[in-house]
Amino acid sequence: MLHKISTGVVSKSPNSVRAYLLLMRLDRPTGYVLYLLPGLWAAVLASDRRPGLLAVVVLAVAAVLVRGAACAVNDVIDKDVDARVARTVSRPVASGTISVGNALLFAAAQAVVALLVLSVANVETALVAAVSYPLIVAYPYMKRIFAWPSAFLALVMSVYVLIGWTAATGSFDYPLAVYGLYACGAFWTLIHDAIYSHQDKEYDRNIGVRSSALLFGTATKAWLAVFMVAGVGGVLWAGSRTSMEWAFYLIVVLAGVFLSYLLVRVDLDDPKSCWDAFVANTYFGWIVLAALLAGQFA
Repeated sequence: MLHKISTGVVSKSPNSVRAYLLLMRLDRPTGYVLYLLPGLWAAVLASDRRPGLLAVVVLAVAAVLVRGAACAVNDVIDKDVDARVARTVSRPVASGTISVGNALLFAAAQAVVALLVLSVANVETALVAAVSYPLIVAYPYMKRIFAWPSAFLALVMSVYVLIGWTAATGSFDYPLAVYGLYACGAFWTLIHDAIYSHQDKEYDRNIGVRSSALLFGTATKAWLAVFMVAGVGGVLWAGSRTSMEWAFYLIVVLAGVFLSYLLVRVDLDDPKSCWDAFVANTYFGWIVLAALLAGQFA
């Protein structure tokens, strides 16, 4: 449903606007949902049952904008690489639809508006997000200098756990349970980004770009199984540091079973299978969110 809404907005917009919506990947909501969900986990945990509507709206809107800004920066830095990969050759900057200068201005505008939106919850939340911005800008360069760029991305994306907690509490005082959620988000990112990277592994190999697909090769699924156990363990540990009821543990185990099913089912040599598994990863995040809610109501 979310995909239909997003693609509908993009397809019905004027041409001059559509290019910028494509630049921020509004037609592909999976990216901002994956970024948002760990923030919602923390907001639920912080709120002892359910977060306020304002915090949820602020986190959702900011997630779209921050992810949009990150995509624009990424496309500027990767424009020459994108032009050589079939899946990305039509991106606005790579294709010349949007200039580098305009893309950077659009990225800056989204980043600033995201901070303003987050400050509606409290100024502290905007400060946490602002600290993560240099890391977001640095990520595209990791693919050129670091053999495992997904590890850097995992650390960056999971910052939204801290943002979610601060949005709900206005505090920088993060309990140990929050770091359990951060670990879960980080290991989860390692999983879905590795699956995503297998779509382009042949292009990456020829161009010289680093990725999890090239690093792990045929051992990818074995590594993803390790990350899955660590990620599920992180959220279980977070629950153990709070007063979660039995329903939390049951649903988290179900989330782990679902993620295991995805890892077994995905064909890492089939780009479509990789994309479908990447999109389906969002369900793991929603199930964990349901676990956190159920564990406080049961």
